Amino acid sequence: MHFTAIARVPGDPILGLLEAYAQDPNPNKFDLGVGVYKDAQGLTPILQSVKLAEQKLVDGQLSKSYIGGHGDLRFGSLLCELVMGADSPLIAERRVGATQTPGGTGALRLSADFIAQCLPGRGIWLSDPTWPIHETIFNAAGLKISHYPYVGADNRLNVDGMLAALEQAPKGDVVLLHACCHNPTGFDLSHADWQRVLEVVRRRELLPLIDFAYQGFGDGVEEDAWAVRLFAKELPEVLITSSCSKNFGLYRERTGALLVCTADAEKLLDVRSQLAAVARNLWSNPPDHGAAVVLTILGDPQLKQLWAEEVEAMRARIAQLRSGLVEALKPHGLAERFAHIGVQRGMFSYTGLSPVQVQRLRDEYSIYMVSSGRANVAGIDATRLEALAEAIAAVCK
Repeated sequence: MHFTAIARVPGDPILGLLEAYAQDPNPNKFDLGVGVYKDAQGLTPILQSVKLAEQKLVDGQLSKSYIGGHGDLRFGSLLCELVMGADSPLIAERRVGATQTPGGTGALRLSADFIAQCLPGRGIWLSDPTWPIHETIFNAAGLKISHYPYVGADNRLNVDGMLAALEQAPKGDVVLLHACCHNPTGFDLSHADWQRVLEVVRRRELLPLIDFAYQGFGDGVEEDAWAVRLFAKELPEVLITSSCSKNFGLYRERTGALLVCTADAEKLLDVRSQLAAVARNLWSNPPDHGAAVVLTILGDPQLKQLWAEEVEAMRARIAQLRSGLVEALKPHGLAERFAHIGVQRGMFSYTGLSPVQVQRLRDEYSIYMVSSGRANVAGIDATRLEALAEAIAAVCK
């Protein structure tokens, strides 16, 4: 009996919310927990650009053979252009390359193992709070984890605290930064804030690892890449994790990449050789279908334009839901208290609701969100904003 001593561990709390929501018989329930975009009908749609790209693949794809440790090179090239800009000097100088991964999570795990194996002794600094899986991924790789303040108990961005903490980071440590649409808070740094962070990173000789999971969901596809491109321009070495889950709607296809920026083309080859070796022991070859869809879209001007329009429509809808919720809270005298929801970016909002209030929303109104008060704004039903506002007001009394 080899498995006798194996204990059961708690399931993922967010996925647990999904199960509880599915079992709730209330027809007026809200799912604000799981981080997926939903349309006006409450569905997570397949983008039309994706449908068209998939049809092209069905008609024209000739093989299902392996695609290599770095994945499809055309996908990597086009994703580098999307993230860095088509006119990026790093692309022209061959100082940036992409290794395809199973989603953004896979890119994070690849970066974690790369740091552990090739940069031994380096710790990593995560924002407080951050996406919970950041903690488990880097812990699993054996890295020492430290935290810098980001959003405090007052539900406000704490840039000064962030900078003060990073000033104490040992030289050479890695700092994980959210490029845009910070998960879980929705609070983003301003351009001026990013400049201050850049100076600390440069002065402390830190290695930035920029998690870029929501390109296009903040202020726009190009606008959201501002900080990434700033760091790549000003620093010789940067790691970037890119996800295609949200902006291409390819959640289950697990499509992403780890981008590496180096000081010169020769060093990029060295680093990429190590990444291929690490990836070989993780997943050997990455899954192809999602990447094939992305490269088909980005490589076709008409499909790319359609995709850009679809991303903008999703971004605009989320922004409207944010402002609509704040407006719906006005009659309850709560617009000022929750004004931050309107200025946050991306799918998520740190609402400021307490765990007790969150539990009441679930028990009394069938409104599901993470106990920290993080809500997936993209899951709100625009036709029922008043009902949601009434429930929030009731638990805030």
